[in-house]
Amino acid sequence: MTLKYQIKFLDYWHLSSGLSAGAKLDSSVVKDKDNIPYVPAKTIKGLAREMAELLKSDALVKNCFGVEGVDMAKCYFSNAVLDSDTKEQIVLNELVNNLYDVIASTQISSAGIAVDDSLREIEVVVPLTVNGEILDIPSKEEVLMLSKSLKLIKRMGLNRNRGLGRCEFIIGELS
Repeated sequence: MTLKYQIKFLDYWHLSSGLSAGAKLDSSVVKDKDNIPYVPAKTIKGLAREMAELLKSDALVKNCFGVEGVDMAKCYFSNAVLDSDTKEQIVLNELVNNLYDVIASTQISSAGIAVDDSLREIEVVVPLTVNGEILDIPSKEEVLMLSKSLKLIKRMGLNRNRGLGRCEFIIGELS
């Protein structure tokens, strides 16, 4: 079975590529070959597994995510990407740079003063909606539990506990 979903970001978000941009940025977001941001499958899978564990759905965790050294995962998670028409229009009209902004932050000492050399700048993505799917889900019950797990995810990415990455999962077609 297949579960399709959308992730609607409600504000800026940052899923790190692990790279910096030299003196300009301390952390940039993950992008495809056209410099369009996306949500990596491993991020979605990890958060969905965490929520499934919170729901105490042992069968889903075992069947869909696997058990290290014992059972392989059966479900396949795709990257969550912009729909192809939107992506095409962004690339054709050279609007890629409009998808990003930069946020600066600094560490504040207990005395209320900025700590030397603590200024950090990160690249963030404007609110967007991306689409993904989960394939090869073993049963209808596991589709329903995965849907519940995804809906529990409310934030993702860097600084999610500080206001970035607020999101909503919208469950779509089941096939």
